[in-house]
Amino acid sequence: MRSGDLTGEGPHEEPGAAEGSGTAADDHLVPYARAGGRLPSEPTADPEPASDPTADSDPASGPASGPAPAPDPGLGPAPGGGAPAPSAPSTAPAAVAAPASSAASTAPGSPVPADAVGEERRICLLRVLPALLAVGGTVYGICTPRGFTAAPLFTAAPLLAAPLYSFLGTAVTGVAAVVGTYAVHARFARVPDADAVTEIVTVATVAAMAAVINRVVRRGDQRLASAREIAEAAQRAVLPEPAARIGGYDVAARYEAAQADAFIGGDLYAVQDTPRGVRLIVGDVRGKGMGAVAAVAVIIGAFREAAEQEATLEAVAQRLERALAREGTRRDGADVSEGFTTAVLAELPHGDETVRILHRGHPPPLLLHPDGTVRPLPAHEPALPLGMGELADRPDRAEESRFPRGATLLLHTDGVSEARDAQGRFYDPEERLAGRSFRDPEELLAALARDVHRHCGGGLADDMALLAVRRP
Repeated sequence: MRSGDLTGEGPHEEPGAAEGSGTAADDHLVPYARAGGRLPSEPTADPEPASDPTADSDPASGPASGPAPAPDPGLGPAPGGGAPAPSAPSTAPAAVAAPASSAASTAPGSPVPADAVGEERRICLLRVLPALLAVGGTVYGICTPRGFTAAPLFTAAPLLAAPLYSFLGTAVTGVAAVVGTYAVHARFARVPDADAVTEIVTVATVAAMAAVINRVVRRGDQRLASAREIAEAAQRAVLPEPAARIGGYDVAARYEAAQADAFIGGDLYAVQDTPRGVRLIVGDVRGKGMGAVAAVAVIIGAFREAAEQEATLEAVAQRLERALAREGTRRDGADVSEGFTTAVLAELPHGDETVRILHRGHPPPLLLHPDGTVRPLPAHEPALPLGMGELADRPDRAEESRFPRGATLLLHTDGVSEARDAQGRFYDPEERLAGRSFRDPEELLAALARDVHRHCGGGLADDMALLAVRRP
């Protein structure tokens, strides 16, 4: 599903959807017909002999009992002991488990992508170019006969400095270019001739224009920075970052928009501590633009109120259904008839090692055990997405599973499960996380986000919302 954002991109169209799907809503639901199943694994390398398991295994868990699955650089260290998860492919190459300290050295939070590092390097090189052009023009003019001119180099220096330097830096570059032009001509005659005066005036004019361009660019940057601050504030208001510990659980959330510099989209998450336990929701609104953002705000507001007041998850889901129905009457176009939201709700009762899951057409959560086992929690009796309750009489039924100590519950949107690599293969979080261990939920989400970006080649096709809760 393609969640919208403020950039106004259209919904994501799923290749390979069943032929004959007549509406956008039908195509939108195709991925969830297979949400409970696993994608076939794709071995990436020939098997290699396992290294000495006692060399780098976690001392707290003892020596490894067998070959470990191939570690992904973005998914943290493999656990020192325990068998690999059943979902791990048997053809995965064995490797020595990375020391726990290697994962600990990765700072929690948003990673710095490789493309961002490359962009910083390119900007640094560009910032050196104006000075190189001014110096190069002076050297060229002095070392060549009088008939040759270095004016193109001198005029290019302040123009290139305008978007890269401050106003003072641009002015200094322009003055240096004018002085360099005069110095070159002064080598041949103390009194410049007509050609020399023309070149000096030309360079001075371009330098003045570069200063004006610099002011315009800086004003634009200030407006953009202001818009970004407003967008960040709006995101914090609509999707506030949850506390690191809620109701005795370790919690982490992460949101990444597919569109560069976008902050708000149609994905959502919320965590609420209530008298009946900690309640969670992760969802994905169909639609785009401000309509999707409005639906997100409605759902989160209704969830926070219903989570406190309703006795069951089923009742919470019905409150969300009614809230979306009221919102739909205020929206125009296809959103009225085809607007819906896929969601998964969870409840963690206090003092009880269980989790209750209610599915509304959303990818199933994953339960990560301390030994590296990953178990999906699919719906045996799934209901339709929120906003589509009138189409069929399929009552909500929350399903209960064991949630032991040390385990982590991972909820995500289809920006993860539908991420594709260059060959069009979907990202399988169950397979990629199998056999791995993480220090805390924040580290898990950071590593997962890095791995999804790596799988996609650096860019996302859809927004991605992640929510992880660990029982200490």
